[in-house]
Amino acid sequence: MAVEPERLPVFVYGTLRPGQVNHGHYLRGRTVAEEPARLRGAVLYEGPGYPYAVAEPGGEVRGELVSVAPAEYAAVLASLDELEGCGPDGRGEMYVRVGRQVLTERGGAVRAWVYLAADRTARRLRAVGTRVAGGSWPQGPA
Repeated sequence: MAVEPERLPVFVYGTLRPGQVNHGHYLRGRTVAEEPARLRGAVLYEGPGYPYAVAEPGGEVRGELVSVAPAEYAAVLASLDELEGCGPDGRGEMYVRVGRQVLTERGGAVRAWVYLAADRTARRLRAVGTRVAGGSWPQGPA
């Protein structure tokens, strides 16, 4: 019997951010709140048209904390897992879905789902990847 994942907000930092291509496909009209937030203990690396967040002490990633509408939650999380190549358990070859603390602009700490680069992907990126300066993707003012 499958266990339903905890219903946490989702921290988005790439193509799921407001104004980016996948936000419209996966999140627009299905959220109740979106606010700027930061994930400490991670850095961003460039991917082919999207970034990867990689765990790294001292790093910081800028993105948005997205609260999904309760009636949409199961469907949205399943579609995000599919987009990121994760199974219902949150594990995948390129990304893993993990619970992490993120900081909102109001200063509060909130536990949220974050898609981080899976171990093998993270090792490759650390060895030969290109880091995103400033921790915000796409690059520019956050």
